[in-house]
Amino acid sequence: MNEETREIQVQDIEKQEVEIDAEPTRDRPAFVPRADIYETEQEIVVVSDMPGVDEHSLDITLEKGVLTLNGAVEPEAPEGYSINAGTWSAYRTEYHVGDYARSFSLSNEIDQGAIEATLKDGVLRLTLPKVTEAQTLKIAVKAG
Repeated sequence: MNEETREIQVQDIEKQEVEIDAEPTRDRPAFVPRADIYETEQEIVVVSDMPGVDEHSLDITLEKGVLTLNGAVEPEAPEGYSINAGTWSAYRTEYHVGDYARSFSLSNEIDQGAIEATLKDGVLRLTLPKVTEAQTLKIAVKAG
């Protein structure tokens, strides 16, 4: 396989926030989670940091060869303050709470029915097994 053909085509992540074509249903930014991708002979592994996301707020879908990750994070106010009541205002914040959204295009070399996902401490690990390659057969040609 040459360098131009890859099992996963990663979208451009130069921008920190995701540009969403549809109208968002949550009033907060959506960030592109950073990911490490590595490959073995049997599989491709994607490891992505999604702090604040748990297994109940993570949605992973596969449609038409596109694997999409969406993670929702609920903001937390400091102890004794309430976000909903509007009594909390920060003097300075350096960590911004937002949701996560990222998509990967998969090739036909991935066994899409065998993809596994685990999430621990805000780190998502996707295992994308490769399909077993068909063996080349020599077909005998008979005269007549």
